[in-house]
Amino acid sequence: MESVNLTTLDWIIIIGFLVIIIGIGLSFTKRVSGSLADFFLGGRNLPWYIAGVSMVATTFAADTPLAVTELVVKYGVSGNWLWWNMLAGAMLTTFFFSHLWRRSAVMTELELIEMRYHGKAASFLRGLKSLYLGLFLNCLIIGWVNLALMTLLDGFFDLGAFKIIGIEIKYSLIISAFAMFLVAIYSALSGLLGVAITDFIQFFVAMAGCIILAVIVLQSEQIGGAAGLKEKLPPGSLDYFPTFNKASDGITGFVIGAGSFLTMITMQWWASWYPGAEPGGGGYVAQRMLSARSVKDAYNASLFFSFAHYCLRPWPWIIVALCAAVLYPELANTDPKMGYVYAMKEFLPNGLKGLLLVAFFAAYMSTISTQLNWGSSYLVNDLYLRFIGQRDSQKQLVLVSRLATLFIMIIGIIVTSMINSITGVWSFLIECGAGLGLVLILRWYWWRINVWSEIAATVIPFFAYGLTKLIFVKFDPAWGKGLTEDPRSFLFTVFCTTVGWILITFLTKPEPTEHLQKFYNKVKPGGVWAKISGTNEGHSNLIFTFVAWLAAIVMAYSILFATGRLIFMEWISFGGWMLVSIIAFFILRFGIQKSNLFAED
Repeated sequence: MESVNLTTLDWIIIIGFLVIIIGIGLSFTKRVSGSLADFFLGGRNLPWYIAGVSMVATTFAADTPLAVTELVVKYGVSGNWLWWNMLAGAMLTTFFFSHLWRRSAVMTELELIEMRYHGKAASFLRGLKSLYLGLFLNCLIIGWVNLALMTLLDGFFDLGAFKIIGIEIKYSLIISAFAMFLVAIYSALSGLLGVAITDFIQFFVAMAGCIILAVIVLQSEQIGGAAGLKEKLPPGSLDYFPTFNKASDGITGFVIGAGSFLTMITMQWWASWYPGAEPGGGGYVAQRMLSARSVKDAYNASLFFSFAHYCLRPWPWIIVALCAAVLYPELANTDPKMGYVYAMKEFLPNGLKGLLLVAFFAAYMSTISTQLNWGSSYLVNDLYLRFIGQRDSQKQLVLVSRLATLFIMIIGIIVTSMINSITGVWSFLIECGAGLGLVLILRWYWWRINVWSEIAATVIPFFAYGLTKLIFVKFDPAWGKGLTEDPRSFLFTVFCTTVGWILITFLTKPEPTEHLQKFYNKVKPGGVWAKISGTNEGHSNLIFTFVAWLAAIVMAYSILFATGRLIFMEWISFGGWMLVSIIAFFILRFGIQKSNLFAED
């Protein structure tokens, strides 16, 4: 397919959007220059809708529509269980952790380590994780987001490459580096407040663009609306749940082993650390909850994120992906994610091409700005301030934060040039954090978890992952295929990590009682804290919280499935799913009222 030449109108839309967003971001420079809390948490005064939309915008990167398209073209709608399974973890954060994070009043997720644990080992873990999460994993994520933008630009414009001293450099890499530079400038100057406000605008721009594309492609002559799409799709394309028997021709649903599917829905969401879906809440999700102006705002922001991420956003992408499966069947065995780009090129008129590119840039900018701000918060608060700059003034620390933002940008560009596979990074993140999640959950609810528990759960996955990839795969190549095709590597890592940290926990001393008492008095967690608190009064609240959590999961999935049935005018199924969601809603309200989640003290 030929490359696209943008018209003057397209360029006006693109340049105008960039100018507006950067201008808005820069307008907050003075308001965030007073202290680290202003720079990294917006003064802890964000309303729930700003914090919540910012969470959703961050998870909507340039790679997201392309990734969904690849899944749907290859496997049908049910292929989305690769990420739908994480809904349970998102809701876990909402009901069990959002109020605890806000009560903790820490600056970053990693500051909690020394609030919860004691001694030199806790300091070491905090410093280690500031580099591991804030620089290493953060720059891997930045690299894959940049790679997705490069894929879009290459597919849309057929940009090609040039050589310098024999080294081939893609034009798309230069463009993505320039885009990242612009984002870094307003992120470094405007802090989280500017990032969150621009996220709010960017989210609605991005979603509007995706919805417009979905409507245009679905109503095109080649597709013929929802009814025409249903007729043209292979059997099983619209199934919500995977099939476990491979058919000879066409899509018949998500062809996956039963073991892999059960692993995803029963273990992946709580066992693995994954950006935006950290067990126990963490990363930029924790940052947004900490920036909320109250416990209730933190809860509402997290709840909105859970519903918006899994219910509101997916269907415009899924519709375009299903249409792409019909329009470009040759891509199924080559590069299915490019179906989304081809649909943009073929069906969008002048002006709307610029709007869709703006939508992708908006998605890209919201993710990168958050990664830069969040990553620099770890490097500054948990490394520099903790170990080096205790005597610096707040304004000096803000300056260091801005320099750290630019430093991460430079490292991110270097990492981008070295990454060739988005799925490779995704697989690495899933498996190198396998088993850690349970410790991140239990450290809030069980007093016996100590710093060595978390150190063990952080380190052991790397050894187990190394065994599977360097040794086991030599005897059986299936060990290297990843979770979707063979779950043994993931399960082995989870098993080794879990057994390891449990043994280490009971072989080492618990944290000092006085230190645990201070943590309990500050955060007031429920669970197994009677030895510290002297009471079991929180147990009844946890039961109702558990009911609310289950009801919210059922409600979210029901709304998601009902939306699809509404689009394809399957009225009986639509009514059934909506009835389930209504029942779940009333159970959810009952659970929330009884759980007393919003207590501030």
